[in-house]
Amino acid sequence: FKLFPAPYLRAHFVYTDKWQMTSVRAVPTGEIPPEHLDFAIEMTRDFFRGKRVRAPKLASATRFDMAILHNPQDDSGPSDNKAIAHFAKAAESLGIGTELISRDDYGRLTEFDALFIRESTQVNHHTFRFARRAAAEGLVVIDDPESIMMCTNKVFLAELLARHGVQTPRSLVVHQKNRLQVTPTLGLPCILKQPDSYYSLGVEKANTEEETQRALDRLFEKSDLIIAQEFLPTEFDWRVTIIDRQVLFACKYHMVRKHWQIARRAESGVRYGKVEVVPLEGVPEAVLRVALKAANLIGDGFYGVDLKQDGRNVYVIEINDNPSVDAGYEDALLKDDLYLQVMKVFLKRIEQRKQLRS
Repeated sequence: FKLFPAPYLRAHFVYTDKWQMTSVRAVPTGEIPPEHLDFAIEMTRDFFRGKRVRAPKLASATRFDMAILHNPQDDSGPSDNKAIAHFAKAAESLGIGTELISRDDYGRLTEFDALFIRESTQVNHHTFRFARRAAAEGLVVIDDPESIMMCTNKVFLAELLARHGVQTPRSLVVHQKNRLQVTPTLGLPCILKQPDSYYSLGVEKANTEEETQRALDRLFEKSDLIIAQEFLPTEFDWRVTIIDRQVLFACKYHMVRKHWQIARRAESGVRYGKVEVVPLEGVPEAVLRVALKAANLIGDGFYGVDLKQDGRNVYVIEINDNPSVDAGYEDALLKDDLYLQVMKVFLKRIEQRKQLRS
């Protein structure tokens, strides 16, 4: 039904050494056997009653409907439950009804005017399939499929930023034939990344030539190309979050104590460094300018640009299509206005699409 949303389907199975489906086709209501009719009616009523989890609605009727794709079992997603509730409340205040959906709701996308993905995105993943389906059906969608494709491919990002003169740490696209050029080119220590690395997963630091080659062996098992970068030690990374080509907020993500990353993973769990929200007037102008230039190369979606600052030099580390917004952290300065500004972008785009269709 997720793939073919016909009201009634009939499947035939044959058993030899195991059950196998031999055919499936749509069934007119007139062909439903009398002994199955009560069941079919009951299921149809349940479907149209909409027995599903919905975000709380305001008393007034809503003009539009938005699906928020999330994974309640994933503690490392881009927004926690409180933040998602704040997004829903902001949407409702603008006349946008919201419903939390999961990967099982793929077939229901056409019920909505917009899709907001608050789940970690990858290309070989249901989040990308949702984004493509939503875009094809004419929904306003963030993250859009083009942004997911570009941001989750570190090789593409490295080449894109270099082509447009955006400063990054010295980088090298590594394959089997040039793997011995990593340390002569970048020095030690160096950082090695899978093309689809995210949230510090698939990222390794190598301090010696031997560690570099061992790390490359591990990473080449998953990808033919690896991104290698020089290591730039800083106390924190800048994160500038942008939506609709406008800066929304900026943070300092501090490194975990005695660690080189903002997140440290262990068997006991994940530890994060301190998150410090900085008023935009307190962010160096060069950091904001470079972040906007980098994000605008991707599109007009919702992005988190990670940067390092070394004196007057500002380096883009990566562009994330699915920036973190957790309650009590990224929203510490703007509070409810952060969520409202994001939802105002959705409202503007939904209204624009409705006008084009009318």
